[in-house]
Amino acid sequence: MEVKINFTLNGKKTTILTDPNQTLLWVLRNQLGLTGTKYGCGNGFCGACTVLINKEPVRSCITPVTDVSGKEVITIEGLARNGKLNPVQKAFVEHDALQCGFCTPGMIMTATGMLMKNPAITRKEIIEGLEENLCRCGAHGRIIDAVESAAKEMKGGK
Repeated sequence: MEVKINFTLNGKKTTILTDPNQTLLWVLRNQLGLTGTKYGCGNGFCGACTVLINKEPVRSCITPVTDVSGKEVITIEGLARNGKLNPVQKAFVEHDALQCGFCTPGMIMTATGMLMKNPAITRKEIIEGLEENLCRCGAHGRIIDAVESAAKEMKGGK
């Protein structure tokens, strides 16, 4: 049996009919065609599937789609506005904070959520906040530098 779920997706009111047993990850990827959110471990550990729900980073691979009813969901596809990258996306490009790119959407979404709460974040808080987003390529130093740079831009500095 399918259920109707109303929520805001990347700034747009959205209504879907879906199996209530589906996770948000698979609805985003398979039903809505938003493939930027990645499937990694499937258990909520690696962070590749991170999206923002009401501005909080959430692991979509373990989130029942029914949990987003009436809420705001932002995916990696929803961060850029009018063709302009958001500060975190821009900083990742400028700092070459990726290698294979598989973890990148989850890292960016987690960092964006952290900076929405605290644009005056410290390097230590960035490291702690991204600790559970896994990167096998070894780009962590550049990722931290990118988030620090984005934080400065979001505070009005360069």
